[in-house]
Amino acid sequence: MRRRLLTEILHVVAGLVAAWAIGSLSAWAYPLGRRDIWLVTWVSMVVVAILGIRQIQRAMADERAVANHDVVRHGAAGLGATGDVRE
Repeated sequence: MRRRLLTEILHVVAGLVAAWAIGSLSAWAYPLGRRDIWLVTWVSMVVVAILGIRQIQRAMADERAVANHDVVRHGAAGLGATGDVRE
């Protein structure tokens, strides 16, 4: 995994942790609204996950495109796996 993919995964995890922490502190601070606070917290965590998955898929596609471009470039030149010219 490359840097962009790891960064996107880290952003999703950070967003989920932040949403959980805010929900937890809010439920602790206002116990009468605990059920509604957790409902909103879970919905926001789902939204963060859905939006993050799209970004992770884009990062994975970019990584595949870079990897395939390198293979196609070397393959088109007629180079073998060791870099030797095929006959």
